[in-house]
Formats: sequence, structure tokens, C-alpha cells
Amino acid sequence: MQIPILLPGFRAIATQYDAFILDLWGVIHDGANAFPHSAETLRHLRAAGRKTILLSNAPRRAHVLVAQMEGFGIPRDLYDAVMSSGEAVRTALIDRTDPFFAALGNRCYHLGPERDRSVFEGVEVEIVDALADADFIVNTGPLSFDDAVEDYEDVLQAAIKRDLPMVCANPDHVVIRAGKRIVCAGAIAARYADLGGAVAQRGKPDAAIYRLCAETLGVSPWRIAVVGDALETDVAGATAAGMTSIWVTGGIHAAELEGGYGKPADPLLIGRAAQAHGLSPTAALPGFIW
Repeated sequence: MQIPILLPGFRAIATQYDAFILDLWGVIHDGANAFPHSAETLRHLRAAGRKTILLSNAPRRAHVLVAQMEGFGIPRDLYDAVMSSGEAVRTALIDRTDPFFAALGNRCYHLGPERDRSVFEGVEVEIVDALADADFIVNTGPLSFDDAVEDYEDVLQAAIKRDLPMVCANPDHVVIRAGKRIVCAGAIAARYADLGGAVAQRGKPDAAIYRLCAETLGVSPWRIAVVGDALETDVAGATAAGMTSIWVTGGIHAAELEGGYGKPADPLLIGRAAQAHGLSPTAALPGFIW
């Protein structure tokens, strides 16, 4: 069993890389508030001349996330760029170069809340209210933070009968929002795939979105470290892209690691959890703390 290098904070590793790809939910904020040290750590990275891009599986456009960060007290001048799975889905819907997207048709049923509608900005599709009128589904997640996957079984069964393809704008299955586990679009998409539905996703852990981040930063992948709290998306995505991974143990895995944000986790549990996922993060730290 391999245990990653355990770091007390970001200071110990900040100068070893030219740039960092930073997860948002679970690293910078908890979905409701920024973590206490996020702005400070970003300022230190900026002062050290390190480039940063915020990468999120949020099913919304990047400019929406910038506004959200401002609301959390994270100024725009503290990071270089933002990339989201929602932005990647929007681009794919516009370009239609991928065969899956090229065959989708024009009438779209949006499975998700109104706050995610930015993914359709500038996209020439017709949003329909009835599944019976749709050519395909764009799944951005549950309508309510209290919903479960089972609440959408009737919709998924109806979609299967019509053989509708689904685009998932957030591959995450769950996130932690203000201490509570919230179901995401990825869990609904997984159920649809289990039923036999055709699903395409954009975002982490697909290596393509990490390559796009590297191109945006203008930095070679081997000089970039990926920072995230989820093994299945952040660490797996970094591994797929050939980048260093730094695992924030105080996020979604905190309970199983017997740690918390800013509270060091049990080293043996860290090693076992990573091994169980077949992953070997380079380093681990309890939070995005300098």
C-alpha cells in the first residue's frame, strides 16, 4: 500500500510546479461558503507567480462561477481562468463535431433547475417542456438539493422508451454542500446508463478537459499539479492526463478518512482509500491551506 506524501499546507509544494488546476467544490468552497483559507492561499500562489485555473464539474458556464466566487469573497484577480463541465457541454452543443452531439437533433428536454440554464446560452436548440417532444436530454442535475435519483425514475423510464440520448453536464455523483451530501447529475446519468440509455459526459475525470486547462494556462502538463477532493474525478482525471495529483482529504472523503477540512486524516485510511480506487495521488493535505 502506497501512502501519498502528507503535507501540512500548500506552502510545502507551491514552488515545485508552474501552475495548478484547482477544484472548486470541496477545495475552494463547500457549495454555500468559501473555506476560510481559500482567498489567502490563492493570494500566496499569485504572489509566488504561480498560474491557477479553477476547474469544476458545475453544469453552468464559467462566467456564472466567476460571479459565484465573487459572492463567496474570492475576487477575480486571484486566479487566471475558470473551466467548467457546463462550458465544455455548451461548446460541444454548438460545435457538433463529436458524432454523439452531431446526431442529437434540435429539440432538448432540460432535466435540471433553472439556475443551470446558462449552459444553453448561444446554443441553437429548442428547449421543450414535454419529454414527448424532445430529441435528446441535457441533464444538469436534480431540481432540488433534497432530491434523490429515485425521484427521477419515471422520467428516465419514459426517456428509455423513446430511446432518447442524454448529455450529462456534471459527471459528479455526489457533493458535500454545507456538510450535507447532495446528489448530482452524474448519479442520474449512471442510472440512465444502467437502464440502457446512451449517455455522453463532459468534465472530470475526462483527460480532455485537463489538456484544455493546460492549453489555456500555456503550461506543459508535467509542470502542472491538480488539486481536488474526489478520488473518482479529481485524482483519476489528473492520472489520466499524466499530471501530478494533490488530494484534499478534508472534502468528500473526510468522513471515511476520519478527518475534516483542515484536520489531518489517518494516513493508513488515506492509503487504503486510494488503493481501493486503484489510484496513487502524489500528495495529500487536509485543505486548501497555505
